[in-house]
Amino acid sequence: MRLALAQIDVEAGRVEDNVDRALSRIETAAADGADLVALPEIFDVGYFAFDLYDRNAEGLDGETLSRVADAAAEHEVAVLAGSVVEDLAASRASGIETPAAEGLANTAVLFDAAGERRAIYRKHHLFGYESAESDLLVPGESLATAEVGDHVVGVTTCYDLRFPELYRDLVDAGATLVLVPSAWPYPRVEHWRLLPRARAVENQCYVAAVNGVGVFEDAELLGRSAIYDPWGTTLASASDDPATVTAPVERDRVESVRGEFPALADRR
Repeated sequence: MRLALAQIDVEAGRVEDNVDRALSRIETAAADGADLVALPEIFDVGYFAFDLYDRNAEGLDGETLSRVADAAAEHEVAVLAGSVVEDLAASRASGIETPAAEGLANTAVLFDAAGERRAIYRKHHLFGYESAESDLLVPGESLATAEVGDHVVGVTTCYDLRFPELYRDLVDAGATLVLVPSAWPYPRVEHWRLLPRARAVENQCYVAAVNGVGVFEDAELLGRSAIYDPWGTTLASASDDPATVTAPVERDRVESVRGEFPALADRR
């Protein structure tokens, strides 16, 4: 399976422009042979545009995700809509299962190549350090996995990278590839390089971390999206400019590494 990470420029509050960039990148990646395209965290409004969350929140059948689903179907490619600000009440009103709490969530949705919703992941760990996310949003309560090609794909989001137990749970659920849409800012470059690679090594699976680029009032996204294999080898990566990061991710590679070095079997 060929994976593409769409490291797009995200502008605060420029929802239509941001979504247009994402759709264009999906089209190009599909034309270049991608089977799965992943978008960054809150790629539509911009993660650090906290004062715009409420105004731009939508249910999961809202315009933004409907456009992504249509693009997936049109170009016959699976897409992780990195995440959006979900209005839980609007989703619930349309019959989508949501947490019991009211409010907003940081929600990623995985669509298959027919544009069908296959997995929903609401970010578990909400960032509180110099961030309004933990004040504005409701944390998720469940894991998300879905089959894409011959992989079982799991999803986590950005700050979740600092909580390795979540990745163990995904491995126990069968995940062989974990996608991590993010809005990771300067100056924490070394953390961004270390954490997804560590999650790949310790869980012997592919980890693909897709970040945005762009400058906000109080933060700048550092880009550097990357795909790591089950040994922690960097298969492809980007700088801090807009880019598409692509690499093959082979299920057989996961089985080979786990067979050659069966560390997971020694868990106690």
